[in-house]
Formats: sequence, structure tokens, C-alpha cells
Amino acid sequence: MAKFFKNSLLRAQTRHQLLATLIVNIITFGHGLGVGWLSPTLTKIQTPDSPLGFEVNIDEISWMGSMLGLGSLCGNLVIAFLLERAGRKFCIYLLAVPYACLWILIYSASNIYFLYAARFLCGFTGGAAYVVLPIFISEVADSSIRGALTSMVMLSVDFGILAGFILSTYLSYHVVPFLGLIVPVAYFIASLMLPETAPYLLKRSQLGAAEKSFSYYKNEKGGSSKADFDELRTSILAQQANSPDGFSYKDLITKPALKGFASATVLCTGFQFSGVFSFINYMSDIFAKSGSVLDPNTCTIIIGIVQIVGVYTCTILVDIVGRRLLMLISSLGVGIGCIAFGCFTYFAQFHDLGHLNWLPLVLMIFILYLANVGLIGLFFLVIVEVYPAKIRSFGTSVSIIWMSILVFCTLKLFPLMLHFWGISWTMWFSATSSLLTFVYFLFFLPETKGKSMVED
Repeated sequence: MAKFFKNSLLRAQTRHQLLATLIVNIITFGHGLGVGWLSPTLTKIQTPDSPLGFEVNIDEISWMGSMLGLGSLCGNLVIAFLLERAGRKFCIYLLAVPYACLWILIYSASNIYFLYAARFLCGFTGGAAYVVLPIFISEVADSSIRGALTSMVMLSVDFGILAGFILSTYLSYHVVPFLGLIVPVAYFIASLMLPETAPYLLKRSQLGAAEKSFSYYKNEKGGSSKADFDELRTSILAQQANSPDGFSYKDLITKPALKGFASATVLCTGFQFSGVFSFINYMSDIFAKSGSVLDPNTCTIIIGIVQIVGVYTCTILVDIVGRRLLMLISSLGVGIGCIAFGCFTYFAQFHDLGHLNWLPLVLMIFILYLANVGLIGLFFLVIVEVYPAKIRSFGTSVSIIWMSILVFCTLKLFPLMLHFWGISWTMWFSATSSLLTFVYFLFFLPETKGKSMVED
């Protein structure tokens, strides 16, 4: 019972940390809304009576999907450049601008290039958010609840994806953008109340502002200790004394750094080639090709709910059982589920499996529930934690850039793989990637629960 209260998000000392996490995740909800909007919308704009006045073909669809990755890459690069120069708070404000523009482009689309640009900006917002928000949250959160707070990034994304699935299924094309524009306005106004993080201010020698920030996020009335701030200050000063000019190339080739780069690279590659993010973007098409007689958009909405349950499970368990166990369960489960999905669709070509037409939905529920318990839900937390403190911002940025390149490639190739390979071989490819990731995690992924964010 004592451990439960120690890890409770509602303790007086951590309430402002929870509030800050909820505020900054308004934009990740918005990013999820933009991602989820695509899948049901594709079924509308591929028909002669498209609400856009023009029909979209398979090649244009693959480019629409992949522009998310290209935008994410650009967002990574911009925020990686600004993160240590302008600060976390400025970068958080900045996210509202491209996100607002994407809905304006979607509403006013008169040709396919408007949609390309909108998807690019959706990716830009997500790519930028995925660099700054995990670092921001890790710097303001107590180590006892850092896992739960950081996993809320993907919980918010999943809520947004579900909202995107529902809104674009049941509302007309031109109504959704008006609702989408509410998000950046609310986000920008709410984020004005948040102070810069204490570690960043200490690095900039702004001692007074850092102490105020520390007191705010620790909610001083709830029992914040000045000794904790002095400990943080000492750690930051020691870090700067050891490397007054930042880090050098030698810091990038230490054993802990190389292990961090290896784990992050495998995680990014396994996450994308396991197919789970592609499944989310092309969910309606997958169900349409799977042989299921259930309505593809209804199945997509059910999957959206399952994703939320998966990440919520992750949020509850991450600071109890640790990161490594959840990652192992997730990668193994996704691999097994994809093998089963591929086998069903393969044998359905030669045998009458009509009495099992519910199975594709059940298998996809299994796949994406377990994906959200680990690979999706813990992705950003583990990416931040596997790096040594000295190179954490740089390493995280490099990893997210690599992931964005993979997002571009996989979202471009996935619809083409479905078209030319068929759904069975596409699923088996995803399964192979996920199982190889499981093997790496089993032997090499370290447990990072409770790891200090200012000391190596």
C-alpha cells in the first residue's frame, strides 16, 4: 500500500507534474486526431463521389501516407536544433502553428498536393512533439512516476486516433477540420501557464528561475524539499564541469553511449517494421482485404478503443514491473499475432473460412493491444532512458530522426506491399521483424526503471 501511494499520480507533490503532462499532451491528442483521420477518409476519397471533387489512386495514397514520415523528419531536425538553444517551453509553443495549418489545408484542399502538405504538417507536429515532450516530461517528473507520465504521450495519441476514426467515419469531410482547429488554440492557451524546466534553466545559469520552476513542479505546498533542488543543482554543475563545452565525439563512443544507440536503433527499426504503425494508418484497408464481413470502419473504431486500453495497461504497469518485461511481452505477442493473421488470410484463399470471419478482428485486437502495452506505449520513454545523461538530447533527436525516416519508408511501402505481395506475406514480414526485435530485447535491452535523468 505504501508503494502504491508513493507511485500515485495524485499525490500533492506530483499534481503539477500531472497537470503539465496533461497540458502538453493536448498536442499529441491532436496529432493522433490527424493520424486517425486518414484511414476512414481514404475509403471516401477513392470513390467517384469523393467529397474533394477528385478521386485518389493507390500511388497517391502511398504518398499521402509517407508524407507523415517526411514531415516528422523535418520536425525532428527543427526541434533538435532549437531544443537546447531556445528551450523546451519555446519548442512546446511552436507546435501549435503547423498543427493549425494542417486543418486549414485539409478543409481547402482543391488537389492532392493540399493533402500531401497537410499530412506533412501532421508529421512535422508529431515529429517535433516526440522529441521535446519526452524530454520535458522526464525533466519535470519524479522518478517514481516518470514511466507513467511519459507513457501518457502515446495514451493521448491513441485517444486522438480513436477520435479521428470516429469523426471521419460519421461526420462529413468538411466538418472535421473545424473541430480539429479547436485543439491548437486550447493547447497554446493552456501551455502559457507552464514554466521552463529546472534542469534547462540551471544549464543556462538561471538559478532563481530554476528554483521557482522546481518548486512549481514539486508543488511546494505538498512538501518539496530544498535539499532535492540542491542535489539537482549539484548534478547539473558537475555535469557541466566535466564537459564545459557540451559533449565531444568521445562521449558518443563510450560503451554506455554505443549501447544506447544500439538499443534505440533496434527499437525504432523493430517498431516500424513490425508494421503496427502502418496498421493504424491503413486499418480500414487491412480489414477490407482480410475477408472479414464486418464493416471496416467499425472494426477500425474498435481497434482505436483497444489501443487506449493497451496504453492504459502500460501506464499502470510500467513503474511496477519495469520497461524490459513489457517490451519482451509486446514484441513476442505482436510477432505471434501477425503470424496467425497471415495464416488465416492465406488459408482463406483456398478454404471456406466464413464461419471464422470474426477472427481478423480478434487477431488485430490481440496484436495492437500488446503493441500498445510495450512497443508503442513505452517507445519514447525507453528512447530517452537508454542514453547517458550527457548525450540524451542529442541521442534522442538522432533516434527520432531515424524513426521518421523509417516512418516515411514503411508508410510509402505498406500499401504497395498489400497490393503486390498480398496481406499474408505482408503480415509474415511484420512478424519476422517483431520476433527479431524480441530476440535483441531478450539479450541486450537493459532495465531503466528508476534511472536518474541528470546522472549517468
